[in-house]
Amino acid sequence: MKNELDDPRITAIGLFYEVHAGLTARFAAQFEEHGLSAVEFEVLTRLARSPNNQLRMTDLAAQTSLSTSGVTRVVDRMERDGLLARRACATDRRSSFAVVTAAGMQRLKEVLPGHLRIIEEWFTGQLDPESLATLLDALRRIRDAVHPCATAGSSTATPADDEVSTSA
Repeated sequence: MKNELDDPRITAIGLFYEVHAGLTARFAAQFEEHGLSAVEFEVLTRLARSPNNQLRMTDLAAQTSLSTSGVTRVVDRMERDGLLARRACATDRRSSFAVVTAAGMQRLKEVLPGHLRIIEEWFTGQLDPESLATLLDALRRIRDAVHPCATAGSSTATPADDEVSTSA
């Protein structure tokens, strides 16, 4: 009788969880040095990588793991800290945009060198270019299946736009 716990699907998801947990811990410590949470970094990054450094609040919620009310709370806090601003949507009075401010872009520029060092040391640097390309393709296919709205509001979505996800 085969042991179901030896199933490679369980191994795959287990390894994925372990990698995520290890990277998340390293990122969290580095973000904390700059006064940001992982969610705040994700919001700043997604906005900075979007056209005009902005997204509709609903699109920001769709691109993150946050609910619309969760995005509202994070944007409220980041707006109080001067990292983001809200801008009314000219074509839909019910919508508003979250926009990165100059202070938000500055904070992101301060965080990025250390963040990229961690990514290189503990993630992409562990793979040769061919393995990395294969992994990116696989992750995009899985992401698109489980989170089809991950690029919502990104009218210029390209593979490079998809590369950042700090929730993983």
